[in-house]
Amino acid sequence: MKTTIKTLVAAATMVCVASFAQAQSSTTLQDLLQKVKQEGTVQSRVNEQREAEFREDRADKQGLLRKAQAEMRAEETRGDRLANSFSANEQTLIDKEVELDIATGDLGEMFGVVRQASADAYGRISTSIVSAQYPGRDVFLADMAQDSKGLPNIGELRELWFSLQTEMTASGQVEKFETEVLNLDGGKGMQTVLRIGTFNLIGTQGYLVYDDSNGTVQPLGRQPDGYQVATTQDIFNATASDGFIPVFVDPSRGAILNLFKQKATMIERYHAGGPVGYTITVMLVIGLLIGLYKFLTLSTIGAKMSKQLKNIDTPNTKNPLGRILTVYQANKAADVESLELKLDEAILRELPSIDRGINIIKIFAAIAPLLGLLGTVLGMIETFQQITLFGTGDPRIMAGSISMALVTTAQGIIAALPLILVHSFVAAKAKSIVHVLDEQTAGFIATSAESEKA
Repeated sequence: MKTTIKTLVAAATMVCVASFAQAQSSTTLQDLLQKVKQEGTVQSRVNEQREAEFREDRADKQGLLRKAQAEMRAEETRGDRLANSFSANEQTLIDKEVELDIATGDLGEMFGVVRQASADAYGRISTSIVSAQYPGRDVFLADMAQDSKGLPNIGELRELWFSLQTEMTASGQVEKFETEVLNLDGGKGMQTVLRIGTFNLIGTQGYLVYDDSNGTVQPLGRQPDGYQVATTQDIFNATASDGFIPVFVDPSRGAILNLFKQKATMIERYHAGGPVGYTITVMLVIGLLIGLYKFLTLSTIGAKMSKQLKNIDTPNTKNPLGRILTVYQANKAADVESLELKLDEAILRELPSIDRGINIIKIFAAIAPLLGLLGTVLGMIETFQQITLFGTGDPRIMAGSISMALVTTAQGIIAALPLILVHSFVAAKAKSIVHVLDEQTAGFIATSAESEKA
């Protein structure tokens, strides 16, 4: 409004100035008056027109103002209505969430149990030997156990049920199936494999193991003892008509079989004895060879003496009894005391050849346990040195020295036992020969004494 008034004042001022300028240029006052009147009339018309336009514009502005105010009141009313609706919706949403929590409380707990069961089943099935026959079962279980956002549907629950039921059913079955088996030399090939429940896999070469990290089947690096492996071949080649067949089963599902790969063989245990064990072995071999030699020689001498006993009148100098008979016949005419001394001297000449080597066996039998004890002492010394250097954190560091300490003792005892038996047997054989010589010598002396009395 103020702006419009200012505009009108400025326009009037400009008209007056323009009229004044024209008045100056007029020649007479009458012309000037006439022009002023004319200009005033024109200017009044212009002003009236402008005032009319102003009133018209003012009416339009008032209409726009009333319209804007009406729109503002309508929007305020709409805002209040929307605010009330938003508040009502918020409360409804809260109520619905509470209803949803109440409605899905038991169901959500059940789905949590399902996921936990899926995780447990994945850990069991992924490492189960049944997966060697039915590969790929653990993929679904891994996805289901890791999906913590969505709820499992009926299909997923059914798949979980099938997986668990398959594992349960397979645990009581003994089946053969074809699968790829890695060889110890690095090759691979399709083989027929026998599965005993969820415990063991058996192939033509014995026990097999399932590597769940890459899903492959491979033989053990070292098979158990022969009598255990023999039972696997019995059941592998069995038919339905064979009935019950005993077999060794690993209830730990391969853990015990894997331990057999670390089990030392008899050859490894023997070499654990070291130089002391080798020395004991050499003594055992030498003692047994001497015992075998003495057994053969004494058996030969005994056979010759038995043959000589059947022919007393014809002595043979190739056996001890024949040589003593020769001495008896050469001194038959001497007195009893001289004959006795001659025969005793002959027997004493025979004893070294009969007893030669027997005492060596006895010495070896006595030394072998002492060498074993020496190995035990050396092994314990080595063990204590390793404890001093490395501590007792890892027993495998001390295993070599402890093996030497124990193995040498066992080797000494093992060597002593047969040597003692061999010595006893050979010594008894020698004593029997000497006893025959003494017996025959006593008979010769008695015969000579009877001859003198006669």
